[in-house]
Amino acid sequence: MKIGYARVSTTDQSWNSQIDALKAEGCEKIYKDKISGVKTERPEFGEMLKALRSGDTVVVFKLDRLGRSLRHLIDTVAKFDEMGVSFKSINDPVDTTTPQGKLIFNIFGSLAEFERELIRERTKAGLASAKARGRTGGRPRGLSADAEKTAIVCESLYKDGNLSSNEIGRQLGISKATLYKYLRHRGVEISAYKK
Repeated sequence: MKIGYARVSTTDQSWNSQIDALKAEGCEKIYKDKISGVKTERPEFGEMLKALRSGDTVVVFKLDRLGRSLRHLIDTVAKFDEMGVSFKSINDPVDTTTPQGKLIFNIFGSLAEFERELIRERTKAGLASAKARGRTGGRPRGLSADAEKTAIVCESLYKDGNLSSNEIGRQLGISKATLYKYLRHRGVEISAYKK
């Protein structure tokens, strides 16, 4: 059985051209989602997956109607293959009901894997290069504007020496650990006797 799947991204778009093409292709049932391709939750797509049986063929108007990315597309078609379901895109040279179509899709899969490996290698090389120059990854250390103001008050009260660390923390509504963090941020040396 040929089963069609149509998807449009916004309320402005119409899926009439997709539906017409899927019907002309001989699809007996058509599932339609009106949702962005980046969303993982596609209700009609989920219903279609539940209804698929071995021997069925899923047909789409274009490849981008089925997958959010090349990796997602390849994973989806691999899932179809495990279920004994074929896949065809009307406007792209992909038809896994034929040996050539399967070959093309396997090449897509290899290219996606190759791309992932290249990205991994570049990321590792970039991190190693940054580390060699004394830089580490992650978010830059710092305080928000409000925390910066509180840190200035902490420094002032701490340097006055009239209040203990616990009293300063209570007055400002912060923990002792946060007080020390703010003081270190301001470059204040923490005395053992003031703790």
